[in-house]
Amino acid sequence: MKTVAKIKAPIEHEMEIFEKKFSLFMSSRVALLNKITHFIVNRKGKQMRPMFVFLVAKMLTKGEVNDRTYRGAAVIELIHTATLVHDDVVDDSNRRRGFFSINALWKNKIAVLVGDFLLSKGLLLSIDNNDFDLLKIISVAVREMSEGELLQIEKSRKLDITEDVYYEIIRQKTATLIAACCSLGAAAVQPESEHVESMRKFGELIGMAFQIKDDLFDYGEDKIGKPIGIDIKEQKMTLPLIYVLNNASQKDKKWLINSVKNHNKDKQRVQEVISFVKASGGLDYAILQMKKYQAEASSILDTYPESEYKLSLQTLIDYVIEREK
Repeated sequence: MKTVAKIKAPIEHEMEIFEKKFSLFMSSRVALLNKITHFIVNRKGKQMRPMFVFLVAKMLTKGEVNDRTYRGAAVIELIHTATLVHDDVVDDSNRRRGFFSINALWKNKIAVLVGDFLLSKGLLLSIDNNDFDLLKIISVAVREMSEGELLQIEKSRKLDITEDVYYEIIRQKTATLIAACCSLGAAAVQPESEHVESMRKFGELIGMAFQIKDDLFDYGEDKIGKPIGIDIKEQKMTLPLIYVLNNASQKDKKWLINSVKNHNKDKQRVQEVISFVKASGGLDYAILQMKKYQAEASSILDTYPESEYKLSLQTLIDYVIEREK
């Protein structure tokens, strides 16, 4: 947690104000909704997405933020929270960040409605303040996230994901939201400037590295909140496995596909697949690609003048690929 505190240091004041504003943005006249949103607010994660918004905005203005910055950060967090609530319903997941999920405590119907409420709150926050440029950025992100999830479902049924398709899935599913955070940070303080696109690309690259790191956890040794081998059990084709499938002999390829398709609930077989992927260089290849994305993101950051906000963003890039969970 020390690294996160270090990253947050130059925006500590803004994050404190943001938390108060965010609670207000989530309020409702319905007591049940207020009870659930209070539960969500009190179990927040690291809040990396608002951090990106504030750090980018302050880097571009040498330390200034405005009301649009707070609204941009709130919109992204509302939309992100809505997708998490809906994801837990889709995945039939009972836990989120070590606590019971909304659907586990209040059942699926209420969880879906809460997700819809948060989504509409985010959209209305932009519309009511005429932040149509910010609304466009976030709406594109929501569309791409949905497409990415559906593309992954479609491809996992056939287990025919190429490396290019995998990159497209993670770009849409994960990277597009971090890209939206960074472009929102720029658009909030310098609308229609070249920084909006530059920061969008920067965020996308970090998002790509972030998801590859997440995929590597599937092959880890430690308990990190994500069970080992869960992607294989759910027939998700991740980069280490795709690389090994593309480079394996016909016999090994057949065994791997059969294992993932028909024996994905067999703990020993899943462990054998993990061992095979490791021994065949799948993890080394994925780490190499992750570091390429990290280096590309850093090179965009290098074009900006030195500041404590830039330093925090660089630390955040490094944290993404060095984190333990």
